[in-house]
Amino acid sequence: MTSKTEFAKLLEPGFIGRVRTRNRIIKTASGYGLAEADGSVGAASVGLYERMAKGGVGLIIFEFTAVEYPRGARRPTTGEARIHDDKYIPGYSELTKAVHKHGCPIFLQLFHAGPWYSPEERPEDLGERVSSSALTEAEFREIGEMVPPNPVLPKELSLGQIEELIDKFGRAAERGQKAGFDGIEINGSHHHLINCFFSRGWNKRHDAYGCDSLENRSRFMCDIIREVKKRCGKEYPVSALFNAVELGLDRGTTLEEGRGFARLVQEAGADAIHVRMAGYGAFGVNLLHADKLMHPELPEHLKVKELDWSRKGRGFALPIGAAVKEVVSVPVFLAGRLDAEIGEEVLRQGKLDFVGMTRRLLADPEYPNKMAEGRLDEIAPCSGCLYCWHVRAYLGDPIRCRINATLGREAEAGWQIRPAPKKKRVAIVGGGPAGLEAARVAALRGHDVMIYEKGHQVGGLMLLAAMIKDSELDAILDMIRYFKTQITKSGVATTLGKEVDAAGLKEMKPDVVIIAVGGASAALNVPGMDNRKVVEGAAMHGKLKTALKFLGPKSLERLSKLWMPVGKRVIIMGGGVQGCQLAEFLVKRGKQVTIVDEALKLGEGLLGEDPFRLFPWFEKKGVAMLSGVKYELITDDGLVITTKEGRRETLQADSIMTALPLMPNDDLLRIAQGTAPEIYQVGDSKRPGFMHDAIADGCSIGLSI
Repeated sequence: MTSKTEFAKLLEPGFIGRVRTRNRIIKTASGYGLAEADGSVGAASVGLYERMAKGGVGLIIFEFTAVEYPRGARRPTTGEARIHDDKYIPGYSELTKAVHKHGCPIFLQLFHAGPWYSPEERPEDLGERVSSSALTEAEFREIGEMVPPNPVLPKELSLGQIEELIDKFGRAAERGQKAGFDGIEINGSHHHLINCFFSRGWNKRHDAYGCDSLENRSRFMCDIIREVKKRCGKEYPVSALFNAVELGLDRGTTLEEGRGFARLVQEAGADAIHVRMAGYGAFGVNLLHADKLMHPELPEHLKVKELDWSRKGRGFALPIGAAVKEVVSVPVFLAGRLDAEIGEEVLRQGKLDFVGMTRRLLADPEYPNKMAEGRLDEIAPCSGCLYCWHVRAYLGDPIRCRINATLGREAEAGWQIRPAPKKKRVAIVGGGPAGLEAARVAALRGHDVMIYEKGHQVGGLMLLAAMIKDSELDAILDMIRYFKTQITKSGVATTLGKEVDAAGLKEMKPDVVIIAVGGASAALNVPGMDNRKVVEGAAMHGKLKTALKFLGPKSLERLSKLWMPVGKRVIIMGGGVQGCQLAEFLVKRGKQVTIVDEALKLGEGLLGEDPFRLFPWFEKKGVAMLSGVKYELITDDGLVITTKEGRRETLQADSIMTALPLMPNDDLLRIAQGTAPEIYQVGDSKRPGFMHDAIADGCSIGLSI
């Protein structure tokens, strides 16, 4: 528990122009793929943003919204919001009404993709791509992001076309104002069109919008601000979002230039400045996901003076925000893994005026209310896993969250937590993520819930994952603590150290049985698996679970750096996410690792950007990665394989470990038949997957009974 005074500054109202925010937390804009097929706003978007408003955030900035179509959209064929026509006003009006109902102001972010587009889009769907200057294919590949094999190259905008676009931004702002938005944010960050004028890496022209002075480079943004003010009124708030620095790009924006841009956009009428940065080349990773940049290790080239890595990526861009704040008088804010504690600290220090958050509010929209009420232990923690980003950016699907299974489904009746029509006795066998989430949701709906866990503590494989995935150790332990708090406060009865059978279930006389015992271990049928060098995954899991009876995951993780029951040279049989995470763990403990798999592709199950960081790191650390092999036999020398090229080889090893996906586990389901009127199977025991799958499955069952 914490007192309100602990977050007095964060809970203090603020102003952006004439708009009063109820606290200093801003839900920064991000695309969620919930817009309708025609780019309008429907029930899904309204549901998500209304829930954010109800959760107590100070200000919401609605996701990037295209002012031109298809030319201004990054993904013209998917759920990306736009406002290039008056027909969109009614939908946005419903959105702003829903948000205002809870006393929360909301801004509309406007953007134009310019040269930037998703490589999955077909050229015929993109329309023309434009920029400050035309680029050759070689130039575009040097500075573009995720450029496809046959790129649509950007064309240079004429002065007349620039004026037309300024007008389009102004008219889009007018539509936003008519729809009830309290202000506008103009997105000139990342590789979007406006940044192509700011950045000399993109801007090669020599006219009023050219690269020869800060005034010319910022003129496009400044003219847009002035146009919005002219159309919507001088008092109508405008926030300017731009890259205050570009890393890894010759002739990119420097921090000193970014400070100069801040002065100029303020003079043009901006009421707030939202600070961001962009990266290219070796820095060409998503710098908004700073905590992920620490995985598997922070690259040396990212250790630059502009960034602060002292908090493991949390608040890493604060030095840039503070440098911008020194030269302007309007409010300054940024996002980047900030939380309540860091937010309060930087506000008191005067480094920022507001604190931007996105993923933490996706994980728990009630974050601000819980913080204000001193219920920090009840906040569903964002682990920074980027499942949300993976689903949206890599799969092209609507936003989802590992711990908040209802994200993006707020408007769907089947995903709303409502009182159950009839109270039932619910027995849950297994205390892993699926069982814990099913218990939490069922208890919230009024059921009488009991968890039976054969281990000495709840958490299931999350306890082992916390140790193996050391970059996420604290985050996963936070998830376990959150679930423990939730089931305790909701009155769930928990019995530990008890293995349940059919007789035990009948004795409980439950109305509902939920089987959440986890998956069964997979086994390889390879001659020599009984060799003393082989350490099968199931056996290792058993040893670790025994050790966890006496040591916590953190202590065991530290101990593993001093001693492990494997030799120096380790072969891992299994190249999916399980094998890759085990390999990372072993390499960090000085082992020489070889990963082998019969599958042609390694890394199955790794999320989003992880392979782009992990595989180069493996190469740097000397990890051999062999895919498409055939396992022949295991000998005292090691593992005999046939490579995909047909060569027979013996891979020398001191230890051979298996790291395989789990298999369904129907054992208890079969014997449980007839023990209760309703029997369900959830999580890995039903369909082996990942943590987000297990939690979503548990939530779904908890909502249905």
